[in-house]
Amino acid sequence: MPVMGRHNPPELSESELRRQLLERRRADRARRLRRFSQDGELAASQAAAAEPPQGDPLNGPQVHPTPGLRLAGGAPSRLDRALLVVEILAVLGLVYIFFNGLSVLDNLNKELSAAFQLGGEASAAPLIGPVVLPSGHTPPGQSGAARPNEAEIPEHLRPQMQAYLASLQAPTPGPEQALGIRIERIGVNAPVVLGDDWEALKRGVGQHIGSANPGQTGNLVLSGHNDIYGEVFRHLDELQPGDEIVIFTASRTYTYKIVETRIVVPTAVEVLAPTPQATLTLISCYPYRVDTQRIVVIGELSSN
Repeated sequence: MPVMGRHNPPELSESELRRQLLERRRADRARRLRRFSQDGELAASQAAAAEPPQGDPLNGPQVHPTPGLRLAGGAPSRLDRALLVVEILAVLGLVYIFFNGLSVLDNLNKELSAAFQLGGEASAAPLIGPVVLPSGHTPPGQSGAARPNEAEIPEHLRPQMQAYLASLQAPTPGPEQALGIRIERIGVNAPVVLGDDWEALKRGVGQHIGSANPGQTGNLVLSGHNDIYGEVFRHLDELQPGDEIVIFTASRTYTYKIVETRIVVPTAVEVLAPTPQATLTLISCYPYRVDTQRIVVIGELSSN
């Protein structure tokens, strides 16, 4: 007896069944191809080759990726290539900055090390130095009494000269300080005082503050007037190489032999610079009663 409420499936022949399965297979194939195309897994031009529409619907091939298929999207666009170039340049820039930073750091370390070495060494050179040689004055008898000649100081350097004079500090006198000078050839026998400013040179020959003491390695600089206050250095221009100059201290005498005489401009302050050997430098105005230049006599230590 037939069961009520149920429908018996229609009886289909084998050919009809195969046709329906083939139609369903084609619909399923189209649905899968659309999904693969939307997901970008299958290029549109390869959709037809992904699964052949013919074949046995019961045993036919299924839709699936194959080694011969390529992903959708094609060749990289111009934007993609530009972004790739930018990324490569950015990486190269970072590499350059890194190595350049290492080089700069190495140079800074070397400069700092050199600065430490310089800072650790004692130096007798003052931060502010003279801009004209000592003993300068106006000639006597012209426009009244002789006085310091400020006109020989370049106008733009006058503030520096004032700062230099204000910074001078006389050291404490010691037994090695020069006390007297004798030059037999020109009849000089005079006291030596510390300092070579206007007031100091009124009392004799002045030792430049910061210069070496007699007999020491370095430059002992002595200045004196040539036509005022005793004219102690009037005849320096008569000295010849080989002439002797004797310097006295509280305990010793030192003999220097002349090696050179120069006539220089008042701003030739390089003659005040320290020397690697025991040197004596005598300075005075020149010519006599004209005083527009300086005469510089240089000697080297001979004996003590």
